[in-house]
Amino acid sequence: MTEKLSPGDAAPEFTLTDADGKTVSLSDFRGGSVVVYFYPAASTPGCTTEACDFRDNLAELNDAGFTVLGISPDSPEKLVEFRDSEGLTFPLLSDPHRSVMTEWGAFGEKQNYGKTVQGVIRSTFVVDADGKIDKALYNIKATGHVERLRKQIGV
Repeated sequence: MTEKLSPGDAAPEFTLTDADGKTVSLSDFRGGSVVVYFYPAASTPGCTTEACDFRDNLAELNDAGFTVLGISPDSPEKLVEFRDSEGLTFPLLSDPHRSVMTEWGAFGEKQNYGKTVQGVIRSTFVVDADGKIDKALYNIKATGHVERLRKQIGV
């Protein structure tokens, strides 16, 4: 069973490749708040809904001091297609070995159509300026998630 993160925990550091092949580390954003969200697969209905909601709310989140990072097991090439087809303007990061997802508790056993399977657990985290977990939201529903998150963080 994957260990889940809780508010107050240190956010596990990571360095991943973005859609353009550049490396991005969580520590690059130290001193500001970061929304890190994990999603199962680019260009699928739920993941597209969630990504477009982040895109549509990005200006308000950025204005309030939040950077958004999306992480999936997709290859950088697939992330480029997803980003370009949906007009996404925040970094999409590739975790093909699911090692970061596992460390954050966003990969493991989950329910899918009534069956227990191994997979990406749709999750969102808010990391504060000191690198601590402020919010840890697991098994979230894509539709309406960004609106609920904005209320929780006062944006």
